[in-house]
Amino acid sequence: MPYKVAIVGRPNVGKSSLFNRLVGSRLSITDDEAGVTRDRIYARAEWLTKNFRVIDTGGIDIGDAPFLNQIKAQAQVAMDEADTIIFVVDGKNGLVDSDYYIAKLLYSSNKPVILVVNKIDDVNQMNNTYEFYALGLGDPIAISSHHGIGIGDLLDKVISYMTEEDVIYEEDVISFSIVGRPNVGKSSLTNAILGEERVIVSEISGTTTDAIDTQFKKDRNQYVVIDTAGIKKRGKVYENTDKYSVLRALSAIERSDVSLLIIDGVEGIIEQDKHVAGYISDYGKAVVIVVNKWDAVEKNDKTMKKMEEKIKEEFKFLDYAQIVFVSAKYSERLNTIFPAINTAFDNYKKSVQTSILNDLLSDAVAMNPTPIFNHGKAQFNYVTQVATKPPTFILFVNNPDFVHFSYLRYLNNQFRSAIDFTGTPIKLILRKKA
Repeated sequence: MPYKVAIVGRPNVGKSSLFNRLVGSRLSITDDEAGVTRDRIYARAEWLTKNFRVIDTGGIDIGDAPFLNQIKAQAQVAMDEADTIIFVVDGKNGLVDSDYYIAKLLYSSNKPVILVVNKIDDVNQMNNTYEFYALGLGDPIAISSHHGIGIGDLLDKVISYMTEEDVIYEEDVISFSIVGRPNVGKSSLTNAILGEERVIVSEISGTTTDAIDTQFKKDRNQYVVIDTAGIKKRGKVYENTDKYSVLRALSAIERSDVSLLIIDGVEGIIEQDKHVAGYISDYGKAVVIVVNKWDAVEKNDKTMKKMEEKIKEEFKFLDYAQIVFVSAKYSERLNTIFPAINTAFDNYKKSVQTSILNDLLSDAVAMNPTPIFNHGKAQFNYVTQVATKPPTFILFVNNPDFVHFSYLRYLNNQFRSAIDFTGTPIKLILRKKA
């Protein structure tokens, strides 16, 4: 298993900034508002050829703020999972009661703890580190996550505890994002799939603010599930964290192979569902449409069929997607999700022999000759596949301007009727014959 390093501390001491610094990207949301990071965020880091996983956590604090008990629970799980713990304190605000509270938690973890004093932005502030010796956690390391000061010393300390290298992701791992508008049950579905309370679940819309990666194995296949914040309508993105959450959700779609579009089975399809589906289509990702909360739907033997017809009517541009019906709340019909994901992924990376493609093109043109358009008639010469994820084909033609978009759609349908591309888009690109 990968070596894991958890970052813990009270809210707003710079945990997420340090996380971003260690993993080399802005995966975790950073903001001046305390408590923005609520869930555990995982990412790979590397230092001096050694690989490990870094876990960012919600802040541990004393009080009754919303989600506080759940944040504490998430941090506790992260500490239990971790091999080494980085305890971040604030060098500008000094030692506070919450730091003593967290130190007490860490004493009982029996894990190596690295005490890090953040926000030491220049050498004149080094004196601010001395009071933290009172926590009884050894020599503190002074850093500035904002300026990158002291990060090398911290990483040296981290790898000093390591005895084996991290396991790097295999190339055949299937990554899938769970996306949808707020409050359709994305986090509940993630938890049901993983079989643990991996992501905070709340009745309050928009609880999840980060995109969260978790690797797991099922039926001999390796997966990474990326849970995301609900994508709000553009006019409803009021706060910075909402804006960041939309960006994280779009990033999750971009990083995944397959997107699970979650629809509320009780509320049905609304306009915002189409916006989210549009993002998946724009990024050219494989897709499975998941109708959640199916347990709460009043139904008969025709209800599922009618829902499928409604979805196909509303999402004509995703007519290649499989549709599954589940209840994340009661973990019902979850076994239907993974066959759909696997099919979509296999087709997403499918390669087709050039000879087969050209036979298909010839047959399609013979059955339905190209019409005259823009004062000319298209004459196709050759087709070849140039990429996968998604399958992408270049069609060489005497003049691309002579091809009406409806004829390109016809060719798309002919390719799909002959080759199984269930779950994935395909791209047909016109290029003028040299």
